[in-house]
Amino acid sequence: MNKKKILISIIGPTGIGKTKLSIYLAKKFNTEIISCDSRQFYKDLKIGTSQPTIKQLKIIKHHFIGHLNLKDNYNIFLFEKDVNNLLKILYKKYNIIIMVGGSGLYEKTIIEGINYIPNIKKKKLFKIRKILYSKNINYLLKKLKNYDINYYNNLNNKKDKRKIIRALEIKYCINKKLSSLFLKKKKKRQFDKYIRIGLILNKKKILNIIKKKLQLMIKNGLFNEAKKIYNKYKNKNFNSLNTIGYKEIFNYLNNKNNKNNKNNKNNCINNILYNTKKLVKKQITWFKKYNNIKWFNPKNKKKILKYLKKKIININ
Repeated sequence: MNKKKILISIIGPTGIGKTKLSIYLAKKFNTEIISCDSRQFYKDLKIGTSQPTIKQLKIIKHHFIGHLNLKDNYNIFLFEKDVNNLLKILYKKYNIIIMVGGSGLYEKTIIEGINYIPNIKKKKLFKIRKILYSKNINYLLKKLKNYDINYYNNLNNKKDKRKIIRALEIKYCINKKLSSLFLKKKKKRQFDKYIRIGLILNKKKILNIIKKKLQLMIKNGLFNEAKKIYNKYKNKNFNSLNTIGYKEIFNYLNNKNNKNNKNNKNNCINNILYNTKKLVKKQITWFKKYNNIKWFNPKNKKKILKYLKKKIININ
């Protein structure tokens, strides 16, 4: 009898230890890793997104790490297509695949599926996007409420300008509601079963982790990395540049020569920390709504492995 195809998804807030655990498990199960961290997709955002090191990448083969340029227009629909195609290949070699990342929507897309939006001409899309980004948040929210009340009501963060604009782009480009596109039949998954493992600690410990992580990023050259990107793309409006750790430094560099500048380097670092804390809170809120996640302390690697082995035996 053929063994079931299983996808193990490692999720949790940024800095919690997902990468180390995923490598540990991939070694134990002799398999490969798929990243669903949407910011680690970009090859120029190495330090600020905590991409796996060269050493870690040599230990276990990773997919969807640094495979995109900053200007690439990538999204969850392309990601689902690419991952599904990859899983077809990987499941010929392994019956267990590890997926890891803190981007909740990307993880959900692979686990549950998503419906495709019809192709939109890039020229038209970019023109509409430019207009929408010039509008204030209240104007955009009002438009969204009028055009797509279902998406508006289900939007957790009413200040998330990117998501609001994404919904309005669909309306203006193809005259459809984004919410209606999620009601159609989803594509078949490539795996038979999935197991979600969540990593969590108390808020104080998570805060200490992200503080130390930021200090290490700065020591490893975060400001120099961001400055190179800033000098090359400062007049561009790529979505990839709206990334925590980079956008705050870009703002700092924009105002560096201003005599009345209050955004000094220390304030910039504090802003990165503040926005990272907000991200962590958002990630935890997102994952806590699922009732099929088994939560662990990231240090309990052996306990996690034991739990997974038992689950896999029961599945097969």
